[in-house]
Amino acid sequence: MEQIILSAVVRHAQDNQVIRPSQRGFMKGRSCLTNLISFYDKVTRLVDEEKAMNVVYLDFSKAFDIISHSILLEKLTAHGLDGHTLHWVKKLA
Repeated sequence: MEQIILSAVVRHAQDNQVIRPSQRGFMKGRSCLTNLISFYDKVTRLVDEEKAMNVVYLDFSKAFDIISHSILLEKLTAHGLDGHTLHWVKKLA
């Protein structure tokens, strides 16, 4: 059941351009590694051009361990997720 709901939510997000093309993690056929390669290319280009840069590293590994179900449902509703799928998400919450 979870996979069916995930598929419906992802399909809706892609069809309605809710997720930016730069989003790589957690997307089928995409990888966080792609973002690292893109970042590396930009940094090496700036180094080659002898330009200055600042880099900030943040660790969000535990940022999404606890998600408010009510806020999640509000966001899904605001982005136009169909009522049938919202109903199933509510039942799982």
